[in-house]
Amino acid sequence: MQVPRWLDPYLAALAGTVGLAALFPASGGSARVAGSACDLAVTLLFFLYGARLSTHETLAGLRHLRLHGLVLAATFVLFPLLGLATALLTPVPLTAPLQTGVLFLCLVPSTVQSSVALTGAAGGDVPAAICAGTYSGLAGLFLTPLLAARLLGSHTELSADGLLRIGLQLLAPFLLGQLLRTWIGGLLDRHRRALAPVDRVSILLVVYTAFSAAVAQGIWRLATPAALLGLLAVLLSLLAAALAATALGARLLGLDRSASIAAVLCGSQKSLANGLPMATVLFGSQAGLMVLPLMLYHQLQLVVGTVLAGRWSRVPAAAAPTDRPGAHQADGEAPSALTGPAVPPAPG
Repeated sequence: MQVPRWLDPYLAALAGTVGLAALFPASGGSARVAGSACDLAVTLLFFLYGARLSTHETLAGLRHLRLHGLVLAATFVLFPLLGLATALLTPVPLTAPLQTGVLFLCLVPSTVQSSVALTGAAGGDVPAAICAGTYSGLAGLFLTPLLAARLLGSHTELSADGLLRIGLQLLAPFLLGQLLRTWIGGLLDRHRRALAPVDRVSILLVVYTAFSAAVAQGIWRLATPAALLGLLAVLLSLLAAALAATALGARLLGLDRSASIAAVLCGSQKSLANGLPMATVLFGSQAGLMVLPLMLYHQLQLVVGTVLAGRWSRVPAAAAPTDRPGAHQADGEAPSALTGPAVPPAPG
């Protein structure tokens, strides 16, 4: 199976941006300019999220209640618990900023773009994946800051002013985009391909600004090779646990094969596009070190997800969900009784 075309250039651009920040970090006046541009980019990013979100499609997806409940539980219950457990169970102790970054990663919502691409490649339920990622992102606007305030405490800048900043920089643009969708939604949909670079350039600007600040704070003294290897082991363990737990949850809930694929891929993913802007608001100048675990996890989830999608796409379904009486995927209807496992097996 081929990796989706949009993945390779974007991952290379992310790596290149980190390298650029390491060699030529913004400082002094340029850092202030980059910070202001970053704030504007984040505001624009969330405005576009709101303007592109189809309220009709979002409401139509509510019929997949079991699937969405599983994804939300994995994202905002299982992952935070796993994040707390890493501080106690990690064989190689991480530096404090990296450990905080791991816990922040566990609070970030799921993603839409890569979840949908991988679900489609694996032969899963793409509309369900779109809605699952969308609901997770919406919930994350509220739950991620609240969980961060509760679990990260003094590591964040989440005072009353911080909450106001989140509202003004993330939530208000999103709601404004939703309000204006009636007038501009069609235009944005028709020019979605042309506007795609706006999202990515915004994220790259956030990465450059965050890592410039991290370089100024001595990131390479804190992120030693031993610490990075320990971090990689922790992230792989998190991903494996999430894949196994969502696979088991899908089986217990009686989801059919296509819905199970969507649940596993959506429930194990974390959004770089949502997480990075939130980190800049929550952590301020400390965001560079805090987002390193999220950036590494993002690449791991794409690599592992691509391998799994390729394997699952080569395993034909025993029968289509509609081929049997009473085989449906929406809640309130009988689940499909597919031959074989209801969900593809998790790795390992």
